[in-house]
Amino acid sequence: MPAVAPRRPANRLLAALSPGSYQRISRASEQVGLEFGKVLTEPGDTIRHVYFPLDCLISLLAAVDDGDALEVGLVGKESLAGMPLALGNPTSPVRELVQGTGSALRMPAKKFVEELARTPALRRLVDRCIFVAMSTAMQIAACNKSHVLEARLARWLLMVRDRLARNDFYLTQDFLARMLGVRRAGVNEAASVLQEGKVIRYTRGRIRILDAGGLNAAACSCYGVIRKLENGD
Repeated sequence: MPAVAPRRPANRLLAALSPGSYQRISRASEQVGLEFGKVLTEPGDTIRHVYFPLDCLISLLAAVDDGDALEVGLVGKESLAGMPLALGNPTSPVRELVQGTGSALRMPAKKFVEELARTPALRRLVDRCIFVAMSTAMQIAACNKSHVLEARLARWLLMVRDRLARNDFYLTQDFLARMLGVRRAGVNEAASVLQEGKVIRYTRGRIRILDAGGLNAAACSCYGVIRKLENGD
């Protein structure tokens, strides 16, 4: 028997639905815990579930040479993982990797597609999430080519904070390097600059944002562009 979700979840997409639509999704879903580092899908996998994060964070990674991957998006409580299903594609083009431990509502793919056809409001909200995800991926690609690592790291940390709604999170140097497509030494140097500026504290994989304003000032302009996309400005 699927677990019953809270009446109005932390996930903002679900919270924007009518009570009846949300209750149907709730009854068809179960609340699950997702641990840091768990892989939900690999490129080419059949998408079996859609995840609506409540307080976790899911990274979307595009495969590159030698088995490496580069982050092209982040999914938190503002959105969902499994968007290709809404475009009629049952396979994942990316690796979906849990980056922040927490919980999510997990809905079977078939039930999601049925509800999407039944509920125009859900379709509109998911279409909006797809637009933001596509635009964010393009902005991140431009950012990775054009901006220095310190500014990219600051932008990325702010994006993580926005989605987790907290200033503390766990991220190893190896993980950061993979997310940003650089060597560990580069991450260490960029994090050291931010730490010396007293905007973050970084110890043994634990990051604490000390000065969000200072981190915003250190971030590249891409952070503001992505925020405007997410807010619908």
